[in-house]
Amino acid sequence: MTDERPRFPRSVYGRGSDPDPRFSLANERTFLAWVRTGLALLAGAAALDALDLPLDDTVQYLLAALLAASGLVVGITAWLGWARSERAMREGAPLPANPAMVVVMGAVVVVGLVLAVSSLTRGVGG
Repeated sequence: MTDERPRFPRSVYGRGSDPDPRFSLANERTFLAWVRTGLALLAGAAALDALDLPLDDTVQYLLAALLAASGLVVGITAWLGWARSERAMREGAPLPANPAMVVVMGAVVVVGLVLAVSSLTRGVGG
């Protein structure tokens, strides 16, 4: 028996043929891992915003904003990446690269460097 109900999103499921379910489920697990990463970035932003750190308030709020924006970008690219990968599998095309990795690494490196410098210079001159 064939299921004729339309599946969402049609832009993904309306193309090609169903791949091996193991590949679709692996793609979904990757999507969920990226969503968890986005949530972790948002939690880090909330923590930076709430804690009283030995940073200039402006710097602290900018770092929190950077993490929050990165979390949002990762969430959006997780969805887009899932859809692009699922479409590629359905059409037998090569899997696309994931640009969210650059966003995550950039945000983590910037925040890590600022926090490290702040920690190292906290006692200097004070």
